[in-house]
Amino acid sequence: MSSNSPNKVTAAELNKLNETIEQANLENEDTLKNMYLTFRLGKEDYGIEIRYVTEIVGMQKITEVPDMPMFVKGVVNLRGQVIPVLDMRLRFNMQPRDYDERTCIIVVNISGVQVGLVVDTVNEVRSIEDDQISPPPKTAGADSAGYIQGMGKVGESVIILLEGERLLRENETATLAM
Repeated sequence: MSSNSPNKVTAAELNKLNETIEQANLENEDTLKNMYLTFRLGKEDYGIEIRYVTEIVGMQKITEVPDMPMFVKGVVNLRGQVIPVLDMRLRFNMQPRDYDERTCIIVVNISGVQVGLVVDTVNEVRSIEDDQISPPPKTAGADSAGYIQGMGKVGESVIILLEGERLLRENETATLAM
């Protein structure tokens, strides 16, 4: 994401990404194939299929809900709809960090449940063809391996592609349905 101020996500940047997402979702399913919203957590880039993404919003007040898993930060009121918010750093057992001007919430629909995913920053919507996707690494016992759809090769870099339906386990989807 380019910006005049590299430290802040601008409304124009979010609007442009949301327009791209909205346009992609209006197209037929074949158009959505191989389209990913990419974002950053720490030093790594991740992607999620655009078909799961509803919109991207800047950070807002998160109301904590007691007795939730550590990675569930709480809920936000998004235009009258209360949606649970997951901190993806905590979900992937990464070091937590303070939210800043670049931190965003990606609103996704997983198994009919609207969920917000807190990420360090959003990058762009990009196409990654099947022949550029390798299977995920075989990691014994790592929970995160279940979330990974594959490894997208883009130029010299690798984007970790997440499997939207597996970001929440079945019991978690039921717990978070509001």
